[in-house]
Amino acid sequence: MTEHPHPLVQLTLSRIREFTREPEAIFWTLAFPILLSLGLGIAFRSGPAEVISIGTTSAALAESLRAEKQLDVQVADEAASRQALAAGRTALVVSPGADGGVTFRYDDTNPQGRNARALADRAIQRAAGRIDPVKAADDLVQEPGARYIDFLIPGLVGLGIMSNAVWGLGFSIVDARRRKLTKLLTATPMSRAHYLLSYLIWRLMILPVEVIIPIAFGVFAFGVPVRGSLLDVALICILAALAFSALGLLMASRARTIEAVSGLMNLIQVPMWILSGVFFSSQRFPDLLQPAIHALPLTALIDALRAVMLQGAGLRDLGWPLATLSIWLVVCFTAAMKLFRWR
Repeated sequence: MTEHPHPLVQLTLSRIREFTREPEAIFWTLAFPILLSLGLGIAFRSGPAEVISIGTTSAALAESLRAEKQLDVQVADEAASRQALAAGRTALVVSPGADGGVTFRYDDTNPQGRNARALADRAIQRAAGRIDPVKAADDLVQEPGARYIDFLIPGLVGLGIMSNAVWGLGFSIVDARRRKLTKLLTATPMSRAHYLLSYLIWRLMILPVEVIIPIAFGVFAFGVPVRGSLLDVALICILAALAFSALGLLMASRARTIEAVSGLMNLIQVPMWILSGVFFSSQRFPDLLQPAIHALPLTALIDALRAVMLQGAGLRDLGWPLATLSIWLVVCFTAAMKLFRWR
């Protein structure tokens, strides 16, 4: 008598076939992270200090201002200067003031305007003979680990793990339920645990590709450092993939339509895209929100990856992020097991 493969093996193989037959899934999983890293890495690449455009109505002031290398000074009459400031073509207008002084016209809510004001004031004061009481010198460094691309790559890795797990599992399960395939599977020698575990196993199988490609691209294209252990990076990513897979299973446990599960996914993921520090630091948000932000699984994952890659931290230093991911994994998978319906 021929022995049939275990149901879990058959289900896992079906997950592989579903993925390889969808070119779109392959693109979003493999190519998109590289394109996003390349685009943002070029846009925010390290370079010389930004030169700020300012205007002045005085040729004498323009001569003093041009001593500051970070200022691009344009001379125009009062009306043209104000128009350029209002249109955003310049960040500051410097005009002669009363009693031999100067007037700075700028938007104080604009960081570029405030910076231009400080640079212009320094140039004018030095041209007038000011001597700094304390001599200062600049020691400029551009060390890998402090650049925007170094901050970005761990965020993109975390975003990819979350998005691929949640969308990949959620859509697949709901689509199978919509086509009544899950109803047919109940007639096979397969348990609910086998069905859900097959998705978790599949996520772990594709995880190395999702993680290695963006990290390797960052390292070779931009010199992004990996100061900690690669094994620690792998363990963090495995735990995170399981946690987000469990979250995807939970969201798909009862949804019957693609529209319903899409709404749930966006409701869960969009706040994390904004709050969890993918593209900018989560510390920008008020202190009142910080406990909730640090309880999010994506925040825990990104913080852990940045700590290991950029600071050389070990797993012993990551108690809270690892505990957060573990709690999300246990709670979501347990709830998914109880709430899951075949139909």
